[in-house]
Amino acid sequence: MKFKQINGQNQRIERISPTQLVVGIDMAKDMHVAQVTNFRGIVLAKRHLTFKNAIEGYEKLQRWMDELQLKHQLKTVIIGMEPTGHYWWNLANWLANKGLNVVLVNPATTKRNKENRDNSPSKSDPKDALVIADVVCRGYYYDYTRQASVFQRLRTVMSDREFWVTHSVRLQNRIIRWLDIRFPEYTSVFKDWTCPRSLATLKEFPSPLDLESLSVSEVITGWREHMKRAGGSTGMEKAAQLIAQAKKSVGDTTALSEVKQDLERLLKEYERIVEILEKMEQEVRALLGEIPLAQQLRTVKGLGPIFIAAILSGAGDLKQYAHGRQLLRKAGLNLAESTSGKRKGQIVLSKRGDAKLRKYMYLATISLVGTNPVFRKLHEHNIQVKKMKKQQSIFKLLGKLARIMIGIVQSGEPFSPEKASPFFTEAA
Repeated sequence: MKFKQINGQNQRIERISPTQLVVGIDMAKDMHVAQVTNFRGIVLAKRHLTFKNAIEGYEKLQRWMDELQLKHQLKTVIIGMEPTGHYWWNLANWLANKGLNVVLVNPATTKRNKENRDNSPSKSDPKDALVIADVVCRGYYYDYTRQASVFQRLRTVMSDREFWVTHSVRLQNRIIRWLDIRFPEYTSVFKDWTCPRSLATLKEFPSPLDLESLSVSEVITGWREHMKRAGGSTGMEKAAQLIAQAKKSVGDTTALSEVKQDLERLLKEYERIVEILEKMEQEVRALLGEIPLAQQLRTVKGLGPIFIAAILSGAGDLKQYAHGRQLLRKAGLNLAESTSGKRKGQIVLSKRGDAKLRKYMYLATISLVGTNPVFRKLHEHNIQVKKMKKQQSIFKLLGKLARIMIGIVQSGEPFSPEKASPFFTEAA
């Protein structure tokens, strides 16, 4: 059996068996549409099937497929669908639990092939279902395989975490906007407004008008309501700076009572989300403790638990990959080139893969360049000796990280700096 890699998955390139019923399903929130063909792409049903996204609809689909199999004397069935959104998830699992062969089709593939049958750019649910069946007939699909329970749980937690991180960033931007308008000099005192002393200030003295008439000792006394170690030389210095900046502030003072209430609500919500994220990190660490290969990946200095969890939630069990290139394809980090005749196009990232996996592999590489001596030395070598641009070097090292991760998992050995870098001894 022959395969080729598409998005990190083994995609078949063999022909569909003549004894197979090919079903294409176009997914939607409430109603799905199915079409059936034989292995040559010839439509076998007089009319498409529309069925509900509920157990009654699923059973209706199964009866319909059984009748067509019996009528055309076909031994097996292969069911294709696009993994878009979340509407496909329940049906795919229900069919897989029934022992049926479920395969997934890349949405980009169906989009490019929708004009093949009728030479028309028109779009409808029945046509989309038929296009999916056509794509499956030609072998452009990959098998739907459910990950082990721990990987599914990890994916769920990390997906939830992504939502709360995004919400946290929005809140932080809102608070920064508040400071820019009401107390623009504030960041000259506190570079990081989320530090304990800064949060105590925003709760007790949010406006320059609250600070300009106070003494250093009064500011420190106010801080003690919200933190333990408020004083000391650092506290006295920060308090003096705050008072000085408040006296010459150009911040807006209109509607002060209302904007203070707004800041209070923002701070409460921000602290609530910080607490949620801390609890989620504990859950992530506990889940990683159940995955042996996660412990192997931790041997790479600088590859923290959040990065590992994000990569495993997007890629699944790394043992299913034979080479780092497959992981790069899964993330859409493989290179794509457009060349024709004498024209040589620019080489770019394909970006045909899991966007979150791509994001965290990129961030993990940047973190490793800053914290891991092997990656730091390789980055310096790329820039100084090979004359690469910094971003070029980062993406080259990203490929290195993918190969290292798959190598560690496949070999069962911990990370070895000597194997990862030929001149690591020199760096030491």
